[in-house]
Amino acid sequence: MPEFVTTEVRGPILIVTMNRPEVYNAVHPPMHMEMDAIWNDFRDNNDLWVAVLTGAGDKAFSAGNDLKYSASGKGGKIPDSGFAGLAKRFDLDKPVIAAVNGFAMGGGFEAALACDIIIGADNSTYALPEVKVGFFAATGGVQRLSRFMSRTKANELLFTGRHMDATEALGHGILNAVVPQAELMDAAMKMAQDIASQSPSSVRATKRVLNDLARAEGLDDSLAYSYEVLSGLMKTEDHREGVTAFVEKRKPKWVNR
Repeated sequence: MPEFVTTEVRGPILIVTMNRPEVYNAVHPPMHMEMDAIWNDFRDNNDLWVAVLTGAGDKAFSAGNDLKYSASGKGGKIPDSGFAGLAKRFDLDKPVIAAVNGFAMGGGFEAALACDIIIGADNSTYALPEVKVGFFAATGGVQRLSRFMSRTKANELLFTGRHMDATEALGHGILNAVVPQAELMDAAMKMAQDIASQSPSSVRATKRVLNDLARAEGLDDSLAYSYEVLSGLMKTEDHREGVTAFVEKRKPKWVNR
């Protein structure tokens, strides 16, 4: 049984909940592996047609990468399918809906961007703040954000790491809808039920073509290149300083090397 993720089945709909509320559902290697296995099972189960991804509690969808766990030196790796088992996955031909409750930061936002539909609570906020801690948005944030909104506006968000509220994210076309937080899961389930009421074979065929389109646009190659660049970045003094400063709760001192 998964330790860091919960699942619930309602008819043909799978609900996946990232369940580490004590760290705002930040994702560490054991959780990545659990999510990879869950998405593999969802992919292979013909009785499940649509999934909803959300986070436990009312404060956070996910804070992204668990930097404190990374800084502890415990190690572990992300599966080949990428952050949260989704970011680099092109073998899933079923829709996934993100129900964003609270904030979606860094990899948490990237996990939402890897979904097919995003519904945000009215108190939800979004950011790719990796540049503030010596990383960059290497798990799909650069590629997907610049596809979903204007390139210059995406550049601003990627270079500064600033937050967007739900209204701004909706205006840029990142969100499909914004609803009161108390109604979030009802709205996500209604969307899932609407999709599940269509021909599942037709929906899966559509998703396969969308996956192929993403590959034709070079998304898979660009994601692979991001990990190559990240590998180099992680050897820099700035990267080490960023993570250390985050853990020590102080402003980093950058040296540009």
